[in-house]
Amino acid sequence: MRIAVVGAGIVGITSAFELAADGHEVTVFERCAGVASETSFANAGVIAPGYVTPWAAPGMASKVIKHLLSQHSPVRINAKLSPAVFSWLWKWWRASNRATFEQNRSRMQALAVFSRERLHTLTHELRLDFERSTGYLVLLRSGQDVAMAKPGLKVLAELGTKFRGLTADECRAVEPGLSAQTKLSGGIHLPDDEVANCRQFAHLLRGKAQEAGVKFRFQTDVLRIVPGATPEVVSQHVSADAATQPRRGNEPAEKDNPSTQPLQLGPVTQRFDAVLVCAAMGAPALLAPHGLRLPLLPVYGYSVTAPMRHVEAHPDLGPRSGVMDERYKVAITRLGTRLRVAGGAELGGSPHQHNAAALATLHKVLHDWYPGVAKLAQAQIWKGARPMLADGPPVLGPSGIAGVWLNLGHGSSGWALACGSARLLADMLSGRTPSIPIDGLSVDRLKR
Repeated sequence: MRIAVVGAGIVGITSAFELAADGHEVTVFERCAGVASETSFANAGVIAPGYVTPWAAPGMASKVIKHLLSQHSPVRINAKLSPAVFSWLWKWWRASNRATFEQNRSRMQALAVFSRERLHTLTHELRLDFERSTGYLVLLRSGQDVAMAKPGLKVLAELGTKFRGLTADECRAVEPGLSAQTKLSGGIHLPDDEVANCRQFAHLLRGKAQEAGVKFRFQTDVLRIVPGATPEVVSQHVSADAATQPRRGNEPAEKDNPSTQPLQLGPVTQRFDAVLVCAAMGAPALLAPHGLRLPLLPVYGYSVTAPMRHVEAHPDLGPRSGVMDERYKVAITRLGTRLRVAGGAELGGSPHQHNAAALATLHKVLHDWYPGVAKLAQAQIWKGARPMLADGPPVLGPSGIAGVWLNLGHGSSGWALACGSARLLADMLSGRTPSIPIDGLSVDRLKR
């Protein structure tokens, strides 16, 4: 089949590769100048299936309210909320009952386990070399934090996740660079979980996709989709400035972008056998005209990435792999010779305005655990809009609109779920039985 993929973030890139690997003729449309330029640009890089869970959980609403009263809250709500945000919050609250939560958590974690397996398969078979490390350590600052973490250990055991509860001294043996000045009561070590550079992987997979025949149309905005047995994609070339503007950070545009793409002077219409929408927060504008209004909200996250000091002479000054401060929900990960601190969940607001308090929390956690390790004068600050559905899991499969398919709504777990979601979607489009059950991942659940 001739298939159009809209969006070249990590979900779009993995989908395009899997479809091409199945023999389809694939064209990717991306409004930015390269792959992984927005939501996938600078995430924490953590792949920990046991910690992939819905936001919509019992008691979560009261926790959020409590967090809002804290100076270093992991959740922030902009004072000027739109009706769309209030509508999303209502749906989120309704999905926070225990039965719905447990169902959705099971679905997301099964998908995360399958996705990690698929990531490993692709990495091995394609011989992809990107920044990655194994091991993930959850830091528990106080006895109360330890007590609150205990219910989660049962979930990890049920999932079959390998883990071990550690004392403070054992935590510092796993991660010798942890500051001894910050109080630590214990931790949870997950030796099989990992940290991996999402954007590097996306660039490498793009190269493999091109070798498989995938065509990329960068700096191209999809204006609309015309449904049908052979759906149409109406697109238009955008200027280089407009294409690079959505990126979050100060990294220059890709040097390997094709410069020979013909300049489109007006809208261009192309026909396909199917259109797969992976456009994150760009999806609602394409789907709403056809009656599909997904409860999709941008939940903004932040990261700070900086080179590490004296990394060659003193490799244990920073994290060996990745740590998570459970109290503040902030991850500190190692990416080669750089350190990345990431976290925060901001509802409402603008993608272009940084919240000083959110960044202060990242700097606090970094200073608490790894003081002076990062060259912050050379830091890159990023803010990304993570597309989150109110009940938690992504939506995969037919949209209900003729010829249009979806791979959307992975929220803060896009990197952890991308490879598995892409493989399942490719199986469905090819008429094969997916490798794992996909109950509860279709768009039908959102129409009830």
